[in-house]
Formats: sequence, C-alpha cells, structure tokens
Amino acid sequence: MEAKLARRMSCISPFYVMALLARAKELEQQGRDIIHLEIGEPDFPTPAPIIAAGLEQIATGQVKYTPAAGLPALREKIVAFYQTQYGVCIAKEQVFITPGASGAFMADPCYPCNSNFSYLFNGQPQLIPVTAADDYQLTAAQIQSHWQAHSKGVLIASPANPTGTLIKPAVLESAIDQTTALGGCFFSDEIYHGLVYGQQASCALQFSQEVFVINSFSKYFGMTGWRVGWLIVPPAFIGAAEKLAQNIFISTATASQYAALAAFAPETLQELERRRIEFAARRDFLYQALQEIGFKIAIKPEGAFYIYANCQQFTDDSFQFAHDLLEATGVAVTPGKDFGQHNAQHYLRFAYTTPIARLQEAVQRLQQFINGRKG
Repeated sequence: MEAKLARRMSCISPFYVMALLARAKELEQQGRDIIHLEIGEPDFPTPAPIIAAGLEQIATGQVKYTPAAGLPALREKIVAFYQTQYGVCIAKEQVFITPGASGAFMADPCYPCNSNFSYLFNGQPQLIPVTAADDYQLTAAQIQSHWQAHSKGVLIASPANPTGTLIKPAVLESAIDQTTALGGCFFSDEIYHGLVYGQQASCALQFSQEVFVINSFSKYFGMTGWRVGWLIVPPAFIGAAEKLAQNIFISTATASQYAALAAFAPETLQELERRRIEFAARRDFLYQALQEIGFKIAIKPEGAFYIYANCQQFTDDSFQFAHDLLEATGVAVTPGKDFGQHNAQHYLRFAYTTPIARLQEAVQRLQQFINGRKG
C-alpha cells in the first residue's frame, strides 16, 4: 500500500520568509551584498557568560539527559526571575524547560506557525482581524463575539510579531477573565518580553494563575540556536505536562540548559540592557526613515524588533514586492503573507536586527528601488 500524507498536512502553509531567506543566502554565495531585515533573529552574539557556562558543562563530558521538566536549578532561576520581574509567585513544578518556544483564537496579523501547530494537532485556528485601533491586539469583546461551541482557547502575543505592539494591562486582564468565563484556556506568548521600549510588558500571571505562559531564551537573551525556552502551566496541568515532556522530547538539550543558567547573571543582564537600548535606537531610525519614504505605520512599535509597514502606496502584492526588492537591491524583508489573511498583501515586516549603518544602507537601496519603479 502506498503511504499517504495525513489530510491535515494540506492545511499547513509554508513559512514564506524561509524561502526568501534561502534565496538571500544563495545570492550571498554568489557574492551579492545582502542586508537581512527579514529574519527574526538578533544579530548580537550569545552573551559571553552564557557561552562560557555552556562550554564548561560540555567539557565535563557529562552531557546526559536531564529531568524531562528541565534542570531543577534552571527552573528555580525562572521562578526567582518572575518574582523579581513581575512580583509573581509560581511554584517550580509549574515551570517546564522546552526545546525552543514554538509549539485557539489568534489575532490577525500574527506569527504564522501558531496556526500550523493547531492544524498539526487537528485543531482549527480562528484568526480574528485586529486593527491599530486596538493596538493589533485581541479584546474581551472580540473574544466573546467570536466564541463558538467548539472553541477551546485564546492565544495573545505581547509584544506581538509582526507589529511590535504591547497589550495594555487592563485589556489583557479582561481578555483573560472573558476566556475563563467562557470555559477556555488562555495562552500568553511572551517570548519578546525584555525587548520593550518605554514601558513594561505585563505578564498574564499578574492577573491569573490559570493561564499558560510561553517564553524563550531566544530573543531577549540572544540564544536562538541553543533552542531552549520555557512553559509555565496552571497547577492542575502539571501532571499532564510532565507526561507530555517525557514522551515528546525526553529533555531539552543539556548543554543549552546549563548555558541558560548564566542568562540571569548580573553581567549578562547588564549586557542585555545595552543591547535593548541599541534596538530602541534602531527602531527610532527605521520608523522615521520608512515613513519619510512613504510607508504608512499605524503604531510605533513598543517591543520586539519589527516594524509592520503598509506598502499599499507602492504595490498591491507585498510578496512580489519583497521578491523583486531582494533580487534588485539585496535587501531582504518579509511579506505580510506570512502573518495572516487580513490585508496581508498590503504589508511588509522589517526586522531591525542589523546595525544602524546597515539600516541606513538598506533605506537608501529601498528608496532607489521605489524611485526606479516610478520611472
């Protein structure tokens, strides 16, 4: 009998930015100078104390399995972090160390892989169009009006990808309350916490212990390739999460967990603060420069390292625009097609994960490209 793919695989869409990244790498191998504004990966190296901690552990030769839920010492560090950062008390048993943080209701636009995970497990994601009027975030009223008999939960990301917006504390609290009242699970994607500019991001645990919080060492802590994150579950779900961890991934990479122990060291946090300030300066430069070219940006990003810009003045097909821009100028950006369905063809995402000098060069090339299209 011929093997066949499961029908739900047809619902899983490709991550279009990865195709653009692959083409950008091809052009680089051909000797082209490519400016990467497409991929959501900090350009800074992993902080030195984290590297040292990982290497020290590897040098012992004892790179064995850890408990499925993660190193007890790392789980305790995360507990202390939440107490210090948010004034929230959680039990170590609620914290699960995961191999990265990629894994309901969702705002549109949103991070594309979330929908695909739902399809993978036979779920049916429901994207709710959001606008600048609500900071591109879901509200309690939207949750209530879209809830159906088969609905199971809500996912909110703050700071959000691709818009970089934060959800206001009162809005977050009411969204949690509404979801709970409807009998659903509330999931809070907080992987860009720490990368905020001008105000503090609110943690869902500040309003309820009955929420699932997803976080990662990838973005703020600069550990993308180490593939380590964490999940905080409500007390009633500890046993179920433990069984899933044991069966799905046994344990997160040991060296990565030992390296992450140094992520909360004072010298690491000092370096990360310096980087956060640099990201803020990049944001300010690119935000102004894109508007001067003619892009429309409804909200100045408050977190993460993205600008979601309306390019309708220049094209009705942002995917083709991004492709042509890369081929003609060597500037790689992400089309809105990756982030939802609502007016996606009118948007581009710019990641300011490259130094200001390179951003300046990218803006010059972008302006020349647009001028050429007009001619």
